Amino acid sequence: MSTRILVLGGARSGKSAYAEALLTDAPAVRYLATAVLDLADLDFGDRIAVHRARRPAHWTTVENIEPATVLATETPATLLDDIGTWITARLDARGAWDAPRGTVAPDCDELVAAVAAYRQRLVIVSPEVGMGVIPATRSGRLFRDEIGTLNQRLARACDEAYLIVAGLPIRLK
Repeated sequence: MSTRILVLGGARSGKSAYAEALLTDAPAVRYLATAVLDLADLDFGDRIAVHRARRPAHWTTVENIEPATVLATETPATLLDDIGTWITARLDARGAWDAPRGTVAPDCDELVAAVAAYRQRLVIVSPEVGMGVIPATRSGRLFRDEIGTLNQRLARACDEAYLIVAGLPIRLK
């Protein structure tokens, strides 16, 4: 079995469900949830609730984390969901939405190094973006560029990579 697996896909592609299914045989899973809940955003809150409800009771959830720090302690199975919400939080924390591209590079370097060093089962979920309309805003283009570069680096650090399209996995590596 591969140790590190990257699961990519668009919005509502089924990427998280596929990633979770990869770990159904694990007796225990550490679920690293990167989303930061905004109580005023009811739609996003509903999405988080669906994710929480679908996790098996024996999984341990760690929310609002720095994945590189948590990955320094290995467990038999870890699911990191998702890189898109993590990089958004890093852009927010660094006030980088109007900064030059690459401002979050130190954070990305740290994450990629932690993934490359991780030797237990690790499944990472990330959005695949940039396959359609060019974002109309600078912040949209910044996010697309930063996540695209980071996805490439994570794919190189992982043993396997999948693209989920309409709920169907396509093995990339």
